[in-house]
Amino acid sequence: MPLYHTDDQSLLRDTARDFVAEHAPVSHLRSLRDANDTTGFSRDLWREFATLGFTGILIPEAQGGLGLGHVEAGIVLEEIGRNLSPSPFLTTAIAAVEALKGTAQADRWFPGILAGKAVAALAIDEGRKHNARITLKAERAGNGYRLTGSKQFVHHGHAADLLLVAAQTDAGTALFAVPASATGLTADPERLADSSIAARLTFDGVQVDADAVIGEGDAALTRLLAAARTGASAELVGVGGATLDMTIGYLKQRKQFGAVIGSFQALQHRAAHLYSELEVARAAVLKAQQLLDTGENAAQAVALAKAMTGLATTLAVQEGIQMHGGIGMTDEYDLGFYMKRARVLAELFGDTNFHADALAQAAGY
Repeated sequence: MPLYHTDDQSLLRDTARDFVAEHAPVSHLRSLRDANDTTGFSRDLWREFATLGFTGILIPEAQGGLGLGHVEAGIVLEEIGRNLSPSPFLTTAIAAVEALKGTAQADRWFPGILAGKAVAALAIDEGRKHNARITLKAERAGNGYRLTGSKQFVHHGHAADLLLVAAQTDAGTALFAVPASATGLTADPERLADSSIAARLTFDGVQVDADAVIGEGDAALTRLLAAARTGASAELVGVGGATLDMTIGYLKQRKQFGAVIGSFQALQHRAAHLYSELEVARAAVLKAQQLLDTGENAAQAVALAKAMTGLATTLAVQEGIQMHGGIGMTDEYDLGFYMKRARVLAELFGDTNFHADALAQAAGY
């Protein structure tokens, strides 16, 4: 499969780029932060995403969506990353839709997602960094289950309508679709370094019906995480790409020692190296997206994409700060926002070391 976009995908990129840059630029994030907004994103903007059809990219045509794939979804996510747009697109239109496909819950939640009225959050993490253990219990109770335990770092968990919850049953791991309005569920929101909001969720005997189970065993959770990790990787590419553009722009205008600093060969080499690293990372993401779309085993490609985008984007923001000098760390300058977002995204769903270790184990090391 060629590692470039088709003409139709390029048109989608142009549409997404124009829309996100106009309606959700970095200044939008800044305004939400300065206003101490407690939602973390604009619901009006989320509905505008839906109006353009973005929220239905992965939803099958038979259920009202566009029936496209992860390549197209990643195009939108890259533009979200370029503009640091606060949006539940990754958790809702990517991860949740992928998890709900083919289940009885799809007909319940897809219309709201298509209309931009429903927001989903992923309740997976529980404790220390990238801990794979799931201790939240799902015990049989009548015709359904009773959920007891807690989850941490649930992005949009305080504002979501739907929670996708990984829990432990007598038979093993299961994935549940839980309405956020369920009795016994509380959310304690916390603002993260990048001004996004995540929540600690407490499940105190939350009762759900048997049809809330949307997957059993490791396969359902693995599929959800593959979609989420690939999406986060696409967003990281956007963050890194915008940082590179800002840095090159600065190198072209900042003068020192009587010359534009971009004329210094040492800085040219660093910028060229950064460009090449981001292009390799972008290719890794596209490969993972293509494998997900064809239904092939994408586990190693997804891990590679997340590891490489974490490395490349971290390099981008570090080099950006270095080449901008002191101004790069001021709050008035946007570069600091990119550094913070890169940090959060790099940790989300497993950092570079986590995925590099997974690749090493798969190779027999």
